[in-house]
Amino acid sequence: MATAAQTRHGVAVELTALRKSYDGHAVLRGVDLVVTPGELLAIVGQSGTGKSVLLRQIIGLECPDAGRIAVGGIELARWLAVPPEEKPFRIAMVFQSAALLASLSVAENVALRLREHGRRTAAEIADTVARVLEQVELAGTERKHPSELSGGMRKRVAIARALAVSPELILYDEPTADLDPILTEQIGTLIRRIRTDRGNTQIIVTHNLPLARAIADRIAVLDAGRIVECSTPAELGRSRHPLVREFLRAAALGHEEHPC
Repeated sequence: MATAAQTRHGVAVELTALRKSYDGHAVLRGVDLVVTPGELLAIVGQSGTGKSVLLRQIIGLECPDAGRIAVGGIELARWLAVPPEEKPFRIAMVFQSAALLASLSVAENVALRLREHGRRTAAEIADTVARVLEQVELAGTERKHPSELSGGMRKRVAIARALAVSPELILYDEPTADLDPILTEQIGTLIRRIRTDRGNTQIIVTHNLPLARAIADRIAVLDAGRIVECSTPAELGRSRHPLVREFLRAAALGHEEHPC
């Protein structure tokens, strides 16, 4: 159950009959999903099933062909039309590639959206940057550039950049892609801690079912353009859906110790 802090800082997300096609190929075929305020939801599915496409609709990078998206009880199109300084809540996204600008330092990357809005002093921005970098365990890296960081550190900088705007909703697109198991666990722990400390609503797209089961409140399974199951990790383990059973079997095989 969400705490009072989580309820205050998270926003609900509602998707109804969401559809999206590209060149006549239907990717999303009627997605229905409700995410409660402060919930940490993972979306899993096979490669190419539209998980990242779904995130792009939620954040407004693309417009769905049909259906409804509401965030915090507000139609997404209406929220997008509100000037940044007047928005009643903020949405941030952590991209799979981290999407850091190579020519900017860590501090400049984290501060990018804060400077664009132009409503904070340089000292306030510096304080925010230092605070969020400390939260992702990267204090002291302000002057480094992305090329000087490991893959895991770049992911943390991307998360810090999202936290800098104090979002009520954070979307993650494969946040542990290309990371080894130890770094994957560390990023998963960080995401869980962010929800605990801040109460954000968080939606994570991942192909890593063990990670999803370890950190998510619920797991939604996307198949053939629809959510075919959405349940707690424990309930998912008892699912009889063929795709879910195949995911569980493959995840179990991936954790077996291989002989030398």
